[in-house]
Amino acid sequence: MTLTEDTKKLLITGANRGIGLQLTQHYLANGWRVYATYRQHTGTELAALNCDKLTLLPLDVADDSSIAQLQQHLVGVDLDLIINNAGVFGPRDQSLGTITREQWLEVLNVNSIAPLMLAQALYANLVATKGTFAIISSKVGSIEDNQGGSLYLYRSSKTAVNQVVKSLSIDLAGQGITVVALHPGWVRTDMGGPNGLIDTPTSANGLRQVLGSLTHSDTGRFINYDGTEIPW
Repeated sequence: MTLTEDTKKLLITGANRGIGLQLTQHYLANGWRVYATYRQHTGTELAALNCDKLTLLPLDVADDSSIAQLQQHLVGVDLDLIINNAGVFGPRDQSLGTITREQWLEVLNVNSIAPLMLAQALYANLVATKGTFAIISSKVGSIEDNQGGSLYLYRSSKTAVNQVVKSLSIDLAGQGITVVALHPGWVRTDMGGPNGLIDTPTSANGLRQVLGSLTHSDTGRFINYDGTEIPW
C-alpha cells in the first residue's frame, strides 16, 4: 500500500525551539503524525501545540538510557522519516587559544556521537517504509568550504557527523533506507544568532521540500536547504 501524506510518521529531535519547532509545525500542518522529542518543554511553544497527531517524548540525546527509553516507546512504530535536529554550538568564542578539551568533548558528544547512537537504536523503525534518516549538519562542517578558520569545536563536530552520514548511507543501503546530511542555512535562532541570513520558516520550508523530493539515489548526499549540493 502506498502511504498518503496524512498517514506518514516523523520523529524529530530537539523539537522544542528554533528549526526543530518550526519543522514540527510544518509537518503537523501537512497532516503528518509527529513524534517530537525535547529535553525541556514546559512553558514552550511546543508544549502549547494542541494537535491529536503530536506526541511529545522526553529525550536527552547524550544519554544512552534516554535513547533506550525512546526506542522502547517506539517499538512497532513504522516511521517514514527521522530528523536528528538536536545539537549544540558550544562556547561562542572558538578561536585558537580558547579551546578546552572538556568543551570540545561535549560538542562532539551531542553533534557527532549522539546521531549515530540514535540511528543504531531506531533504524529498524525505517525498514518497513524504506524511510529516510536525516541529520541536520552545517555548511561549516565542509572542509572544502572552510575559508574562515576558527569555530574549531562546531566545525569539527559537523565534519565528523558528515562521515557518520556517509557510513550509514552505505550500511543501510541494502534495507532501502536513505541517509542524508542537511544544511539548514544560517538561521536567526538562539544558536545561529541575530545576524543569520534567513528566518526559521524559510529554513524549515526549504528542508521539508528537500526531504519531500528525495529518492534513494540521493542517499549519502550533503544538501543545502535550497536543494543545492554542498562539498564535503
